[in-house]
Amino acid sequence: MEARKVKKVCCLGAGYVGASTCSVVAYKCVDLQVTIVDLDAAKIAAWNSPDLPIYEPGLQEIVETARGRNLFFSVDIDAAVVEADLIFISVNTPTKTFGLGKGRAPDLKYIEASARRIASLAKGRKIVVEKSTVPVRAAESIERIFEANRKDNVELEVLSNPEFLAEGTAMENLLNPDRVLIGGSQTASGYAAMKQLSYIYSHWVPESKIILTNTWSSELSKLTANAFLAQRISSINAISAVCEATGADVTEVAHAIGTDSRIGNKFLGASLGFGGSCFQKDILNLVYLCEALNLPEVAAYWNQVIALNDYQKRRFATRIINALFNTVTDKRIAIFGFSFKKDTGDTRESPSIYLCKHLMDEGAQLVIFDPKVKHTQVIADLKHPMISEDSSRVDRLVTICHDPYKATENTHAFVVCTEWDMFKSLDYQRIYSNMEKPAFAFDGRIVLDHDRLHDIGFHVETIGKVVGPRKFIIPTTPPPTS
Repeated sequence: MEARKVKKVCCLGAGYVGASTCSVVAYKCVDLQVTIVDLDAAKIAAWNSPDLPIYEPGLQEIVETARGRNLFFSVDIDAAVVEADLIFISVNTPTKTFGLGKGRAPDLKYIEASARRIASLAKGRKIVVEKSTVPVRAAESIERIFEANRKDNVELEVLSNPEFLAEGTAMENLLNPDRVLIGGSQTASGYAAMKQLSYIYSHWVPESKIILTNTWSSELSKLTANAFLAQRISSINAISAVCEATGADVTEVAHAIGTDSRIGNKFLGASLGFGGSCFQKDILNLVYLCEALNLPEVAAYWNQVIALNDYQKRRFATRIINALFNTVTDKRIAIFGFSFKKDTGDTRESPSIYLCKHLMDEGAQLVIFDPKVKHTQVIADLKHPMISEDSSRVDRLVTICHDPYKATENTHAFVVCTEWDMFKSLDYQRIYSNMEKPAFAFDGRIVLDHDRLHDIGFHVETIGKVVGPRKFIIPTTPPPTS
């Protein structure tokens, strides 16, 4: 097949990855017709409206430019599959909540359902592209479904094309990627399919950045990339605990080691922990894969990255409680930020959720402000059975506020959980004057001017350093064992 024969593209799944990626494909490839389909009619209606279902800087403009021209959103899945030359599978792959591999293995039921639907509808030649994050050799499962349902005059070639998007900068990641990774079978037809997908990306991505590999290497590269990034965050967070105990400043330590060309300065920002839809899920998938391959030591190594992240969230919650005289029961605490990072409304695995859980467990009254996360999303996250066994306590303990100054009125403390830029420029003198005294400021993202807050009168606590005078005694001999 010649690359230019791909004229119609279909994406199964109108979620964050599929819709963002294929919107950019349509924006850059005006000769392609791109149709994004989903079973969720409300989601499709939102994509066809001025109020998109996800917030991502730059996405609105791209969608509005291409929508109706060569970008379409539809619930007519069958028609889109039949007409498409190339089909992206970009459906959800959540971590299993029951059965074999519970809490670690990915649930591939949506991938399987998509493959079976394509197999039943396909006519002629089609390229099927894994876009969802999947475990190694998932493409093999799709191929087996296609082979078992083979029809005359139907040719289905399976590729792996993992995404490397960081929420908040996804449009930049898509428009100017570090690399585009395409994996396929090491056959003539597999190579031809890879070149066809490569041709689409070559409309705006230099060929030197388009990497062709075998399918398994492509799938493993996605898990490995996220595991390495999460590992760096957990590593600097581990050092932040040492800094607090010794009087070192984690930002100074991170800067010092980041100037080492062997290490680099990326992903060395200490915080109250990483979140998002990918890091934890992908590391758990990697752990499960290692266990299945009888590599327990490797599994234990990667599992520790998750364990340290959980520890960091618990540790910061404990610092808040300890600073507030060892009790937060009935105390009002303002939570600044609920999304897992700035410039996104995504709350999946957000550290804020778990921090709120720990504080609610102690009876704290929480006032939550986030500039992009919707009221309904905050309540849904906090009422999830994994967070609150009794959902009525959320109604008793949580207030959602749409103004940061009102959120802090009559509170004992505020906690920065998301690094939104607006939090750097708030009038903290005004905030201080309306808080209970002593007033506490907890910076879980190291984004505020701590000396200024201290001068205003705040008691300041942050990740990885101590603000204000404190004496440190570093033990030179180990404590007694009995």
